Amino acid sequence: MLRIAVVGSGPSGVYTAQTLVQQREVPGVRVDVLDRLPAPYGLVRYGVAPDHEKIKSLQGSLRTVLEDERIRFLGNVEVGGPLLPTERLLELYHAVVYCVGAARDRLLGIPGEELAGVHSATAFVSWYSGHPDAVAEAFDLAGVRSAVVIGAGNVAVDVTRMLARGVPELAPTDMPHAALGALGASGVRDVSMVARRGPSQGKFTTKELRELGTLPGVDVAADAAELALDPAYADPVAGAALPAVNRRNVEVLRGWAGSPAGGGGRRITLRFFLRPVEVLGGPDGRVRGVRFERTAPDERGGVTGTGVHEDIPAELVLRSVGYQGVPLPGLPFDAAKATVPHAAGRVVREGRAAVGEYVAGWIKRGPTGVIGTNRPDAKETASSLLQDAGALARRELPEDPLDALRAAGLRPVQWPGWLAIESAEAALGHSLGRRSVKIPDWQGLLTAADTD
Repeated sequence: MLRIAVVGSGPSGVYTAQTLVQQREVPGVRVDVLDRLPAPYGLVRYGVAPDHEKIKSLQGSLRTVLEDERIRFLGNVEVGGPLLPTERLLELYHAVVYCVGAARDRLLGIPGEELAGVHSATAFVSWYSGHPDAVAEAFDLAGVRSAVVIGAGNVAVDVTRMLARGVPELAPTDMPHAALGALGASGVRDVSMVARRGPSQGKFTTKELRELGTLPGVDVAADAAELALDPAYADPVAGAALPAVNRRNVEVLRGWAGSPAGGGGRRITLRFFLRPVEVLGGPDGRVRGVRFERTAPDERGGVTGTGVHEDIPAELVLRSVGYQGVPLPGLPFDAAKATVPHAAGRVVREGRAAVGEYVAGWIKRGPTGVIGTNRPDAKETASSLLQDAGALARRELPEDPLDALRAAGLRPVQWPGWLAIESAEAALGHSLGRRSVKIPDWQGLLTAADTD
């Protein structure tokens, strides 16, 4: 029997586990899916916006995999920490596949970024998604009237939408009750989503973009003059050559160009060709706006600065300019790419593939693609591992690694513990007159899982 540890229970980890147990080349594979959190599903639980129920429904397919009798979920297990260093994990399993994602957001690298009221979009998403690492009181929106979101991807669109949404649309979701209350007390009336390049280069999907125009009581506008700076927007021939999703994005934005205020109460303005150069603060140390430099298209598909500046007022700034992988103690790390060096999923140490250590997902390829991109990525890594199965299986292992994890002082949450968390969240929602509501703190999750 080949015993494998998959570290991370998000899509890449679950798809890797699924591929390993469903293949027929190597019989008797058993997989433990380890996660630092007591709850599974990774960014599907803690990164997908609560009002995106269709995407969140992917939890159902991930659940089916994790309920396979050949797969065991072990939450509340931190790999790489003092209780379970990576080298110890290799002693307990024939192979380890790291699917730990990209946990850190990128900084803007401009003056004033440390001011109060400047946050990463990742932190905002974690807060309203009930991630137990999020600071419960981090976002007091009552005194915020204007917000600036810097970025042009789906996460930027998500946080822009959440800032403009009303409580009636969010109450049926599983958003933590405290976050729902804070958004209900929000004073935000103007949200500017700002990109340094043009509309044809946005990284958001058309479905996400269109959603902004469906929010009750919210006006959406784009600056027609800024849009016209984009050659693919102004020139029908250049526009026709765009990929389909970018072409559709341009058409959506064309419909919002120059939209007048409609008295909706809240307003989203999409801005382009503006590069942040400084976060502006007041005497109280809080953000009061962002200074941008106007950019212009160059001849290489990028942009160049023009020396013309514009200040956009804001009491809240969310940066959404990408994710980065972080080093895991005991694993090699390519700081320039923020990934673990690998060859077809095999971890590379000092120029050689390390048989027994593998990576999949964002820590392997960087934060690219959509959820479905993890399937072929996981299959490549699983294929490499299975090619090494003969060499891996020669090593004898302890009877059950769960005993060793407990002996090390860890308190793994198994699948029944997760089901107990689900039941507790359903009961919490019922008590609040809502559907299931997330438990947002570590102690609450562990108490619900009965691991004390």
